Amino acid sequence: MELNKLTAHELIGILNKGDILPIDICNTLIGAVRKKDQGINAVVHFDDKKPVERCKALGNDKSGALWGIPIFIKDNICVKDELTTCSSNILEGFRPPYNATVIDKLLCSGAVLMGKTNMDEFAFGSSTETSCYGATRNPWDPERIPGGSSGGSAACVAADEAIFALGSDTGGSIRQPASLCGVVGLKPTYGRVSRYGLIAFASSLDQIGPIAKDVEDAALLLKVIAGHDDMDSTSVDMPVPDYPALIKQDIKGLKIGVPKEYFIKGIDPEVKQAVRSAIDKIEKMGAVCEDMSLPHTEYAVAVYYLVATAEASSNLARFDGVQYGMRPGQVTSVIDMHKKTRQQGFGSEAKRRIILGTFALSSGYYDAYYSRALKVRTLIKRDFDEAFKKYDAILTPTSPTPAFKIGEKVEDPLTMYLSDIFTISANLAGIPCVSIPCGFTKAGLPVGLQILGKAFDEETVLKIAHHYEQATDWHKRRPLT
Repeated sequence: MELNKLTAHELIGILNKGDILPIDICNTLIGAVRKKDQGINAVVHFDDKKPVERCKALGNDKSGALWGIPIFIKDNICVKDELTTCSSNILEGFRPPYNATVIDKLLCSGAVLMGKTNMDEFAFGSSTETSCYGATRNPWDPERIPGGSSGGSAACVAADEAIFALGSDTGGSIRQPASLCGVVGLKPTYGRVSRYGLIAFASSLDQIGPIAKDVEDAALLLKVIAGHDDMDSTSVDMPVPDYPALIKQDIKGLKIGVPKEYFIKGIDPEVKQAVRSAIDKIEKMGAVCEDMSLPHTEYAVAVYYLVATAEASSNLARFDGVQYGMRPGQVTSVIDMHKKTRQQGFGSEAKRRIILGTFALSSGYYDAYYSRALKVRTLIKRDFDEAFKKYDAILTPTSPTPAFKIGEKVEDPLTMYLSDIFTISANLAGIPCVSIPCGFTKAGLPVGLQILGKAFDEETVLKIAHHYEQATDWHKRRPLT
């Protein structure tokens, strides 16, 4: 039995029977990382002694929902005394003095923290090529990108180096890599999961969520990490449903919208065909699918790259070499230290977004750009509000293309930004959505189906995803790594 290839819920069943111990799973994953990750570069901070110590310290109290289950964490989520660098030189050597709320919840559930996964620097990117640790490679084709910014988390799950992982999603950074790596990626409703301890990119858009091998695992992990947190003022005080139980309810009679704006000119024909086939499959399962419109979708990319860069400019102002992270030598003044820290510490994409955001917020341009973008963001949200008065969910492609070659778009930022064209709107509206595998191209590259739902209605999104998954075998396929 290859334990690293099993899902969390399968492992929980075996653990409860007493057939294996947490240390058995841990050792299997340590072996998988050592064997595979040199060619993938999905894991960036990994001390195999610590998860072994955690397994030994767990004891026999199996009451925790994730007792003995290993999990990898994206490098922008704080773990006390563990390297947390956002894959950026400017946070070299940084070890937070506290845990993110989601980490405390995982530890309370009995989970075993394995290590940190690679990401685009400060989550700025769609390909995991801007990391200071080098690019992560797609397990399905090492010459291609895994998506981003949570590319490390998606790649290690796809390669069976991980059972599941945490990522963060600001404009598609969980769903797009999940799509390109052939795994499940869930962005919860904004406010459903605490952001305390997530190093901020864009505070009104960021959300932590699961990347998993199947929908049931995503539902299980969401149930553990969701809930109100007094440490996060944007966290919403609402009951957390029993997602693993609710996803098994019937989907017959659900009304589902299919927006025409997501099947635009330029979408890869094989992606379009796979997604259309998935929609037909869901309709045959008893749901009612109808074409509809989200008219302000065409403005989403422009709005996102004004709002997100403006918030990033503000959030990254704290990285100045004074209190934490790298500090350059041979400086002549405080101003010189600030300049050299940011010049040497930030990569080119981080600098680009800081400059764009600072410009959008500057005197004379605030009203013309940032303020106007916020107004159009409201229109995008209203499109979804109106749609969900009629529909229970919305189906779209996750990404307009399968995974592209490493280096193919890194010198063309505008083309790279369009990689998130189908995922951005959900962050602007704050709604939940999931990407699940729905097919493969002729070249053997995964294609993802995106399911969007009403705010705080993750159960419907996951329910549709689960029923489609049970009727297909796309999620069971794994790369030959």
